[in-house]
Amino acid sequence: MSSTEPYQELDTEDNVDHPTTEAHPKKHHTPPTIVSSFVAYFTSSYVITAMLVFVPVGIALGATGQDPTAVFILNFLAIIPLAKLLGEATEQLALHTSQSVGGLLNATFGNAVEIIIAVIALQAGLIRVVQSSLIGSILSNLLLVLGMCFVAGGIKHKTMKFDTTAAQTSSGILFLAVLAVVLPAALKAQVQDDQQALDAFILANNITANDTDALRGFELHPLPLETRLLVLSRGTALIMLIVYGLFLFFQLETHKEYYKDDEDEEAEPAEVSMPFALIALAAVTVFVAVCSDFLVDSLDEVTQQWGISETFAGMILLPIVGNAAEHLTAVTVAMKNKLNLSIGVAVGSSQQIAMMVVPLLVILGWIMDQPMSLYFEIFETAVLFMTVIVVHSLIMDGESNWLEGAMLLSVYVILGIAFYVV
Repeated sequence: MSSTEPYQELDTEDNVDHPTTEAHPKKHHTPPTIVSSFVAYFTSSYVITAMLVFVPVGIALGATGQDPTAVFILNFLAIIPLAKLLGEATEQLALHTSQSVGGLLNATFGNAVEIIIAVIALQAGLIRVVQSSLIGSILSNLLLVLGMCFVAGGIKHKTMKFDTTAAQTSSGILFLAVLAVVLPAALKAQVQDDQQALDAFILANNITANDTDALRGFELHPLPLETRLLVLSRGTALIMLIVYGLFLFFQLETHKEYYKDDEDEEAEPAEVSMPFALIALAAVTVFVAVCSDFLVDSLDEVTQQWGISETFAGMILLPIVGNAAEHLTAVTVAMKNKLNLSIGVAVGSSQQIAMMVVPLLVILGWIMDQPMSLYFEIFETAVLFMTVIVVHSLIMDGESNWLEGAMLLSVYVILGIAFYVV
């Protein structure tokens, strides 16, 4: 007989005053219906619900070929509430599953907007827009979102603490991503130096490039540079996806205690039914894809009209769209002194982009026959490297304050100015 059976026998009318029953009453939650799911889903934020008006307007302007600036702005505004609703549907769906499956869902759909925008741009052959938007999303999360979390939380709480093991593991994952980006840049720089030396030797000795005997001292690779960069990038991308899978297993199974706040509350019940969450997830994803398509199509003309580069648009403008909902979530929980969760949102999103989205797009580019690689411009690579170092130096002590947040925000503003003039 189990230890719980005697309590089941005592659960009668004659024993309603049992102290154990009074001290720990069971909470009964009514399963959500279609109507209650609809109300809960669209009334969680009235501002977000009101912004949904931009969705049909933006789609209508894009479908009828109106002014590119109007199409860009309205679809830009439309994706913000759609991103929030996409995240809400994912969270509600996760509540109907186990913690591991829920974490996997959040990891998969956490950056769905960025993935959709990047895939559409990749199909259009806008490799530079894809690369700059991915780097911009990482920088936005590490500097803008995390900085706002430190400032907002630091104003209310003098010093906030978080788990150093989780933070340092996150930094290690980001350093691995930086290594994957630095290697192709280093390879291209080395090959270009070797080519310059070869050209100078040929010119000085008045020989041809086909004279193998005279060029015996030079290492001539049979593959062209672009092919070598693609081979390196695609092989590295596969390894990055494997490592990210191992990190998810580390975070969700073997060391999940490092990623919980000390004041974690009991898991709240789902307010949206599972069928409704699935339908909402599919419908919102379709609308995000349509709005993103019009957004990307208008990007080329908008950059010309506004006098900005595609790099600035990808680095600064597009990440604001995809990360708007995450910004609000991270700052809100930081003000409640739950910094582990804030760091999980901000730094965790950067990890997803660096270790999942970037290599995934390299593989998709391989499938689409688009030359998407891990080679980024030298300036972008250097900025990413320095940003990871700055963030690592601020989170390695397990404490934060508003001044550290102000420093991160100032770095982001400086980078915004730099990308504007690049």
